[in-house]
Amino acid sequence: MVELIRRFDDDTSKINSGDAAWILVSAALVFIMSPGVGYFYSGMARSKNAISLVFLCMIAMAVVSIQWMIWGYSLALSDTATNPFIGNLSYGLLLSVGDKPHANAPSIPGDVYAIFQCMFAALTPALALGGAAERVRIFPAIVFSFIWTTIVYDPIAYWSWAPNGWLNVMGSLDYAGGTPVHIASGFGALAFAIVLGKRHGFGQEKFEPHNYLNIILGTSLLWFGWFGFNGGSAVASNGRAGMASAVTHIGACMGGLAWSIVAYFRNGYKFSSFHFCSGAIAGLVAITPASGFVAPWAALVYGVVAGVLCHFAVDFKEKFGFDDALDVFAVHGVGGIIGNLLTGIFASKEVAALNGAAIDGGWIDHHWKQLGYQLAASSSGAAWSFVVTCIILYTLNIIPWMRLRIDEQSEIHGTDAAEMGEHGYKFATIERLTSRHASSPSVMEEGGVRPATLVSNDQKSGKSSLSDAGNEKTNTSSPEDEAIAVRTAASPL
Repeated sequence: MVELIRRFDDDTSKINSGDAAWILVSAALVFIMSPGVGYFYSGMARSKNAISLVFLCMIAMAVVSIQWMIWGYSLALSDTATNPFIGNLSYGLLLSVGDKPHANAPSIPGDVYAIFQCMFAALTPALALGGAAERVRIFPAIVFSFIWTTIVYDPIAYWSWAPNGWLNVMGSLDYAGGTPVHIASGFGALAFAIVLGKRHGFGQEKFEPHNYLNIILGTSLLWFGWFGFNGGSAVASNGRAGMASAVTHIGACMGGLAWSIVAYFRNGYKFSSFHFCSGAIAGLVAITPASGFVAPWAALVYGVVAGVLCHFAVDFKEKFGFDDALDVFAVHGVGGIIGNLLTGIFASKEVAALNGAAIDGGWIDHHWKQLGYQLAASSSGAAWSFVVTCIILYTLNIIPWMRLRIDEQSEIHGTDAAEMGEHGYKFATIERLTSRHASSPSVMEEGGVRPATLVSNDQKSGKSSLSDAGNEKTNTSSPEDEAIAVRTAASPL
């Protein structure tokens, strides 16, 4: 018994309660990013798909959290595995995870580190699902999230962060998830968009965001959560965590400004909240792998480069004919590569030393090889994610009950109604009707809602007349011939 107590004391002697508290707070901050992605995506989509996108992000978080408990944490971050590609099952079911610190986080309990990293894993497949927005079935998406996390996210996370992961051993620098989170999700979304095909009307209709307030809300939640995402990756409460938080904020601000300015000159000299939010997210993505390695002045460069290049990357889907509905590839795939490569240039020994870490730095420290390491990380992560995601999707698609795409009629009605039987919006509209026109009111085809039965004053008095609300300009009838109709339905956008 005395020996057991001594061993317990030895294992936990370096635990710092302040560090543990900060990482628990950071885990909660990163959790907020899952609904943040949902609201951001729902605002970008058409209203008939709004609630299903928030739901997908939340249920992906739940599914991946269970996967993480079963074997994900062990496969992704085992510090006892000796091979360079994937972890073992030493932490399976989290049975042997307790107070004993992980090798990557010596000053906090292992279970604190496990739940913090769980939030990263839970967020990543939700990002990738954005490439299939407005046309993916929910049940196959749930199964996909479990499988994708196991054979795409977990291996890449192991390569990048596990003590014996091959990218980590080689010398690649990835502070908070440039490759495992952003490049993996961006190229996974690209594979999703290609395998599922284009939405009906792509290239013919102009798909626009339906709710800019949701986009702003989602961006705010993501920006807020990113302080834990990057600041918490110091796995301690110290100066390096503070620097990571500072450059995160600066990169986001500069990214939003850069994207907005470019879009201002390209889009009729008007500013857009959507453009600013997209640029801020691009800046946050780019600074993620560098946040614990670069000085504040370098964050300005990250923001400008990511804001401008990701803005133009959005045009890729039109040029190459793939329907990445929510621009996940342009922002996360391209933004993650930008962040990785710039880290090979701007990584600083001084910044890493804020918590006693030693690195060779990037080009600013005359370490010319670092850019090559960063390129190897980016290309391997992108290739693995894209190829394996395609294999998963094609495999699921040949199983009859796992068909990924909803049918055409369901797509017209929207995934909210077709997959969930719910609507994100219900409201009443009042329309003026005239007795001169006998055509029925326009059907809200995109919302999948049947036309309401409209009764005019003429009909109440025995006259048979049904007017078209879109023809008020030709109305020459008297006020007595007009009627008020109330229609309750989902949004028609």
